[in-house]
Amino acid sequence: MSQNIKSDQFDRHYLEMARIWAKNSYCKKRQVGALIVKDRMIISDGYNGTPSGFENECEDENFSTKPYVLHAEANAITKVAKSNNSSDGATLYVTTSPCIECAKLVIQAGIKRVVYCDDYHKNDGFELLKKANIEVNKIEI
Repeated sequence: MSQNIKSDQFDRHYLEMARIWAKNSYCKKRQVGALIVKDRMIISDGYNGTPSGFENECEDENFSTKPYVLHAEANAITKVAKSNNSSDGATLYVTTSPCIECAKLVIQAGIKRVVYCDDYHKNDGFELLKKANIEVNKIEI
């Protein structure tokens, strides 16, 4: 099996795992999952939700997302920052393309590749990642 086909298979499998991980989110509007993978090892994971110690409700009474809800990428990046692992050179698998704020975190975390399956409603994060020469791939699953 060629290296490209094998890489594509890994990308799909990690993205499917991120989609499963998203189911841990209590958010009703959109559940997003993220995995950070380095040397074919998952070094961090995250899903969108409120900070530790907060209630597990992401939307207010008007069904608007609460301003302190963390995105899946931010949760995964901050989790790896608290560990002994380094995300430098890693790949981020995320179910939805990063927003501008998460794109900034991806750049600063040294992540070199982002693989996603669903588009965020804005593409400014995607554009920033491209500007930073981070490889961005969309895969339909």
